[in-house]
Amino acid sequence: MDLTRIVESLLFATDRPLTPKAIAHALHEAVKFSPSPETATYEKITIGEVETAIEQLRVQLEADGSSLMVQGISGGYQLKTRPEYAVWTNKLFDQPRAPRLSQPALETLAVIAYRQPIGRAEIESVRGVAVDGVLATLLERKVIRVAGRSEQPGRPLLYESTPIFLELFGLKNLEELPNADELRRLQPPEPPHAPQQQQLEVGLISGDEPSAPAGGSDRPEDSPASPATD
Repeated sequence: MDLTRIVESLLFATDRPLTPKAIAHALHEAVKFSPSPETATYEKITIGEVETAIEQLRVQLEADGSSLMVQGISGGYQLKTRPEYAVWTNKLFDQPRAPRLSQPALETLAVIAYRQPIGRAEIESVRGVAVDGVLATLLERKVIRVAGRSEQPGRPLLYESTPIFLELFGLKNLEELPNADELRRLQPPEPPHAPQQQQLEVGLISGDEPSAPAGGSDRPEDSPASPATD
């Protein structure tokens, strides 16, 4: 059986990105659980051979004009519907309203993604507001995690993004984050006195997260409070 088609079936069956190592492991395990001359062919399959098969599948799908594509996400791969077919696939199922990520949470997540590993005090220095409440939310949603402790006095916690962050934003790795010039092209300048957008729908947190008043703390409470230590 063609390795490319086996890889295609595995990527179709999974709901999470599969790494070449995980695919090779699945082929090795198939020999144990379903021994046959067919599975024995892939008993010693290498990660390099799997990577070649993934690339061949990507090229074949594109050459055939398939509505599916191989997308690299968070160090692994998934089969995805091409964006131009979204107008039809979105109508196939009842689309629930996307949960929302508050503007303070999005800004905090961006600081972590670009400057990780980073401590809370440095995040607050960049943003100018307390972020302990937002950090708790992002930790709960597993889009960030504790990366260790700083060598600074008090050994404050350091934070970094997780593979779930890459999955949610469709990134293969952190190198795919847009640089400063790309961000400027993507973000048009706001007109004078434009109201600040408070929430962006990116499928992370529920819309009932309290948003902070402009220029104030990200804490849920209204009264001002100084940033807490880790």
